[in-house]
Amino acid sequence: MEDFIQVQVSIDSHEGAHALQQVLLQERAAACVQILGPISSAYWWKGRIEETQEWLCLAKTRRAEYERLEALVKDNHPYETPEILAIPVLLGNRQYLDWIDAETGA
Repeated sequence: MEDFIQVQVSIDSHEGAHALQQVLLQERAAACVQILGPISSAYWWKGRIEETQEWLCLAKTRRAEYERLEALVKDNHPYETPEILAIPVLLGNRQYLDWIDAETGA
């Protein structure tokens, strides 16, 4: 199961989230990208607490795709330092995981 990850990326607009979703899917860096939001985010940035609305993208992929997915996010994201966090999948529906394999070119 450790071959699979979910990568979360926050972004500043629904349009940006949708565009990122399409890039990750068209490049087959992810089998599925869900968009949640808007969400309320508060964080430290350059010595101050910032508060904003963001949209959260959850990309389902294989661990082997992480570096490529990260590069695609960085190339298509407006933030200087985008949130890109990979969370390991410990357990999952085998059929769903097989589908991720098939859709990301395994």
